Amino acid sequence: MKKNFVLIGSILLVAVMFAMGMFAFQDKKADESAALASKNTANLVQFYSPTTGAADAKVTLVEFFDPSCEACRAFYPLVKSILEESNGKVKLVLRYAAFHKDSDIVVKMLEASKVQNLYWQSLEAVLLSQPEWADHGAPQVDKIWPYLKAVGLDVDKAKADMKSPALDSLLKQDMADVATFNVQKTPTFYVNGKPLMNFGEDALRALVKQEIDAAYK
Repeated sequence: MKKNFVLIGSILLVAVMFAMGMFAFQDKKADESAALASKNTANLVQFYSPTTGAADAKVTLVEFFDPSCEACRAFYPLVKSILEESNGKVKLVLRYAAFHKDSDIVVKMLEASKVQNLYWQSLEAVLLSQPEWADHGAPQVDKIWPYLKAVGLDVDKAKADMKSPALDSLLKQDMADVATFNVQKTPTFYVNGKPLMNFGEDALRALVKQEIDAAYK
């Protein structure tokens, strides 16, 4: 019996030490992310970054996203609702983290739609059709075109605009910023330069509210 108590005690001690180690690791990661964000705040938003919401909003929500990412698709309605519920206090900036195969092609589709002032409609069409084209092993991005045509996009013009060397430079810069901020998954969020450390709907809403309260005292 005594041996059993000793064994159980040892197991509990190991579990406690493991938990403490995990908390310490998470705190370290949080500190590192915050330090990177603070040091490189100017790079969070580029002049070409797609932006929506009130231009004079005092809270900026930056999302690094991949159009092939299921989690980005799932979070889109939440992000949209945060903007709508903020009454002009929050604006959204999208940054590309094209991690998946052929996501760079989809990014170029979206950027080409910007030329026709149909970016946000095209983004929703891309996310709506994602289950049809975004097989990560063998994506079929050409299946997106009918959805883009349905929102009014001139497909032939978009295909021509996709060939612009400027889009290659844009993608290169965004991926450089992905490396700068050590973004390893999508979506990754920053609110007024502060990284979202605990991923989830409640945590994102809480961080946005914190920054709204601070900015609009």
